[in-house]
Amino acid sequence: MTRAFGVLEWQIAVRYLRSRRRESFISVIAGISFLGIMLGVATLIVVMAVMTGFRADLLDRILGVNGHATIRAYQTEFTDRDALVKKLEVAEGVVFATPLLDGQAMLSSGSAVRGVLVRGLPLEKLKQLPSLQGNIIDGSLDDLTGTNTLAMGVRLAERHGFKIGDRVSLISPRGTITPFGTAPRLKQFKLAAIFRIGLSEYDLNFTFMPIGSAGAFFGLSENQGAIDIVLDDPDTIDQRAPELRALAGEGHYVVDWKQSNSTLAGALEVERNVMFMILTMILLVAALNIISGLVMLVRDKGRDIAVLRSMGASRGLILRVFFITGASIGVLGTLAGVGLGTLFCAYIEEIRQFLIWSTGANLFPAEVYFLERMPALILPSDLLQVTGMALTLSFLSTLYPAWRAASMEPVEALRNE
Repeated sequence: MTRAFGVLEWQIAVRYLRSRRRESFISVIAGISFLGIMLGVATLIVVMAVMTGFRADLLDRILGVNGHATIRAYQTEFTDRDALVKKLEVAEGVVFATPLLDGQAMLSSGSAVRGVLVRGLPLEKLKQLPSLQGNIIDGSLDDLTGTNTLAMGVRLAERHGFKIGDRVSLISPRGTITPFGTAPRLKQFKLAAIFRIGLSEYDLNFTFMPIGSAGAFFGLSENQGAIDIVLDDPDTIDQRAPELRALAGEGHYVVDWKQSNSTLAGALEVERNVMFMILTMILLVAALNIISGLVMLVRDKGRDIAVLRSMGASRGLILRVFFITGASIGVLGTLAGVGLGTLFCAYIEEIRQFLIWSTGANLFPAEVYFLERMPALILPSDLLQVTGMALTLSFLSTLYPAWRAASMEPVEALRNE
């Protein structure tokens, strides 16, 4: 019994794929189909990698500053915040817990005034903050001593011309109550460190200071504010949240990162899925090219099919020959697309910089997309999904032409010649 996809089928299929003068038009269609599959797969891989990388990088930077969960007191004040922090630090899945005082303030620089976010943490916790580790570009967190020092983002410092050692004026809306109303509290801080988180909005609007400085500035006690929590895996927050609420106890509530960033995370996921569906159309067009090319090849090879059938070739052999012919285009195009897409993702930032240099256009501006670099993260699951879809469409597109070739009667084929 002859095994399926034997040497004979491969020899005939390879011969049909070769370009000859008489079949040059069919070879052109085969080449276009190959390019379509390759570009479709590469485009899907690049888009999926950019969307995945954008989501991962954006959430990583956001969560690196804000934490994965925040505990606050209903009555604005904890009974014993330090004791609760110690209990949280030893809880399963928690790698970091810190007291936090945060609030809004006005930064005054010359004639310019802008709102900023002030976050106060204990100095030892501030040095462990994931978003600041390795991201101090000037000064040092060790210089955040006393009650009049702060660190600010690089974009904020550049916009107002601040340098290390400069005095920064902050105005707190929590002012002193006087007979004439609330007088805003104005205080000057020495700039001790400049950081670059890589998230444009955070580098432009965030400042950090020791928790004692933040408490004195806002007029808050040591048991007010919140507790920030960082988990070993942010995606496990749904499983960890009940335990965190139990540890927090009555009088406190927990807000996790999915709740505070639900709109952003949901929008990114929807956009990613929609882009995948739209770009899959490229693969469908390439699959239709395979069908049209094989149908024309079957019509052109009617005489050869009749001769093979007359010599004893089975319908299965003819079907396998044309299946191999079409599937080869799909498989080679898919492999080439995977290689091209992976290579493009590996050098996507260099490609972006080259396009900016050559065209002068500001591609992927940080002010719009928040991140300063073009992110690309290829997940094995995405790679398997794109590859599987491309191969499935390629194989399905060969079935109808191969079935038509196998169904052709030798007498009818010779009569039509």
